[in-house]
Amino acid sequence: MARRQTRTLDQLHGFSPDPRRTRRAVAALRRMTGGARPPRPWRRCDLTRDTPQIGQYVKICSLYGAGFYYIPGTDTCIKVGGWVRMQMYYGYNGSGTTGPMYANLNNRQTHDFMTRNRGYITADARSQTEYGTLRGYIAVGLSGDNPLQGAKAADASATSGASIAAVGAGPAGFSANRAFIQFAGFTAGRSQSFYDFMNYAAVSYNGGSAWTAGGADTGDGGYQVFAYTAQLGNGLSATISAEDPRNGSVTPVLTGGGAFSTASGTTGFPTDVNGAPIAKAGNKMPDFVGNLRVDQAWGSAQVMGAIHDTSAAYYDIALAGHPGNAFGYAFGAGIRVNAPMLGVGDYFQAQYNWTKGATKYMSAGSSLSKVSGGTSGAGTFADAVFQVNGTDSLHLTTAWSVGASYEHNWNPKWKTSVYGGYAAVENDSLLCTAAAIATGCSGKWDTWQVGTRTAWAPVNNLEVGVDVMYTNLDARNTGTVATSADQSAWMAHLRIQRNFYP
Repeated sequence: MARRQTRTLDQLHGFSPDPRRTRRAVAALRRMTGGARPPRPWRRCDLTRDTPQIGQYVKICSLYGAGFYYIPGTDTCIKVGGWVRMQMYYGYNGSGTTGPMYANLNNRQTHDFMTRNRGYITADARSQTEYGTLRGYIAVGLSGDNPLQGAKAADASATSGASIAAVGAGPAGFSANRAFIQFAGFTAGRSQSFYDFMNYAAVSYNGGSAWTAGGADTGDGGYQVFAYTAQLGNGLSATISAEDPRNGSVTPVLTGGGAFSTASGTTGFPTDVNGAPIAKAGNKMPDFVGNLRVDQAWGSAQVMGAIHDTSAAYYDIALAGHPGNAFGYAFGAGIRVNAPMLGVGDYFQAQYNWTKGATKYMSAGSSLSKVSGGTSGAGTFADAVFQVNGTDSLHLTTAWSVGASYEHNWNPKWKTSVYGGYAAVENDSLLCTAAAIATGCSGKWDTWQVGTRTAWAPVNNLEVGVDVMYTNLDARNTGTVATSADQSAWMAHLRIQRNFYP
């Protein structure tokens, strides 16, 4: 049986398969169209050529490390991240910031247990210019406490359940601890004080007045700065900075003695939450800060100083006169030494601060007080004191502090830090002229803390840690009861934190 002949589609439509005739036809069409290529009636879809590629929209930026991507259509690189944290406290007197030694009546109305939740989103945007890297950074989020932070002192002397209930849990509030620009050596915005050196938050969950020496660290809350840093080579740098004033209290004392409170005749001064008069002058200038720092493979070190306006407002409510202007100052030094021979990532760090009329450069600056049975202890922070007599000058307070820590990494999942601090304050003897203050008051007092923190990372970017700290107050004056005695307290802190940085 003869095999049936099959014709192609071109043959059915009368087209010749002769390639010479095809080429002549194409050439004729080009002459008719002025040399343009004739349109193709169809073409095969090529996904690799016709579909927009993901890489055209999100490109990895390797200039600044892992996690950066180019913003589409620009030469700016950005990294987005953040973290979520849950904390539980015991023994903190209702405040994770000020701790058990702040206005603690130590009775059944004291908040021994409290919780805190925080969540932050961060964004780091950078691009190259003829002057170097242009950088903008923000860290914004929500923070909520139960009981509300700051409500502790207001309800410490409450006598009804309603008073305590009124300061219970509230809605989480907006929080922003970073919002700054860096360009050509300048840093402007909410960053961290250039006086700071030791990273207290890296080794302990305690800060503020709870760990007195750590209270001077502005890293957690951030600080407003306008600074210039010069890179001098070989890891050496120098910075000058104008920063928000670190205002402590300036305390007026009645002529010839008398307790410094509104009940003693200074009525008319604005008062703080404890009823003490506020006689500090308004801000007239920033604090000026400078440091000299070195960062090398062995670790880092820094020396720093600050000048602060400590001036008072007026002698009394009559606004008839005021003490002469006065400036406080602070000096400090810090060191960090890496110890890889003891463990991968191990290090030791320490910082010393000496101040006169600028106590918030050595601590958070919150006055301490606690009642225990029939005794009480107090430690008063004041940048300066003066007599309300129309002629007295400011008497500046001298204070110093030291903090140190060591962190050891047992393995990639477990680490332990041990830390401690000591602070000593020497107020002028004017603070001891009030009749309510115990006999033997010298205006001097000191406090110290020791603690340890152990953290476990069951998986990457998740940390579960417990921090335990003991604090002691060597009290030498009190205005609460006749008997003054040293006070102490234990604190425990649980934290669970999930980081989601790229």
